Amino acid sequence: MQPGFEWIGTAEVAVGAPLGVGRVPGGERRIIPILGGRIEGPRLTGEVLPGGADFQLIRDDGVAEIEARYTLKLADGALVYIVNRGLRHAAPEDMARLLRGEPVPPERVYFRTAPVFETASPAHQWLHRSLFLGLGERRPDSVRVAIHAV
Repeated sequence: MQPGFEWIGTAEVAVGAPLGVGRVPGGERRIIPILGGRIEGPRLTGEVLPGGADFQLIRDDGVAEIEARYTLKLADGALVYIVNRGLRHAAPEDMARLLRGEPVPPERVYFRTAPVFETASPAHQWLHRSLFLGLGERRPDSVRVAIHAV
């Protein structure tokens, strides 16, 4: 049986300059501030609130372990907290360009996430009842993630 995918929205998230924590066990730790943005789609529409961050570990094998934590304010006023974990990797030269903040065509980068949502809003309890897949694209000053219910 093949899984079905339902696109629920795409987040366009502005990000700040990475803060390099430095070498830690397992790789290089970076924290990327989330400055704000929008989410638009058939089931999620609203804004990405500033104040979150993407906590990345760039492993020795070149793979970036991503853990973004941020909040949405949906069009109906509901607040939704997201923990979005994933992996991003590409050929070494493309990863080096990404880490320098340079553009890389998205088809050359594996960037997948598994967002988990929390909300008290009765209208959005459906977010607690499905698994989700994010297809990401890193741009020099933003991240785009198309989110699908599986």
